[in-house]
Amino acid sequence: MNHDPITSEFLESLTKASRKIRTAFNQRVAAHGLTYPRARTLFRLAKQNMTQSELACDLELEQATIVRILDRMEETGLVERRPDGKDRRINLIVLTPLGEEQAALVRSVGEDLRMQIFANVDPKELQNGIALLERIAANVAEMSDIHVPA
Repeated sequence: MNHDPITSEFLESLTKASRKIRTAFNQRVAAHGLTYPRARTLFRLAKQNMTQSELACDLELEQATIVRILDRMEETGLVERRPDGKDRRINLIVLTPLGEEQAALVRSVGEDLRMQIFANVDPKELQNGIALLERIAANVAEMSDIHVPA
């Protein structure tokens, strides 16, 4: 059985939904003076302090990009770079009190957005969707083990 038309439609719908969610989130954080990359960074750092490299990997950003984001966030008093007690060559990125306030705002914006997005969605449908996306992610992970020449 050829699934090509339905798989193509599924990926297109997934991409479209993802873009719309990102746009809605971006609009809401922008209304509070934040950019999408800064909001994501605040959200992640609210969970735990990280090194710059860990943060770049977690957010799937290039090192140069995360450096620029963190420099701006440090200039505006949202984060501090502090020496790691275990390895003085490494700095941990830590939220300041202002950064913690902004992270709470980002979390609140995200919660409100999720409530609106999933207002009329049955939890069983969500569970099925999660299972499907996890299977797709596992298939993609297997593909990444195969090295394709550039």
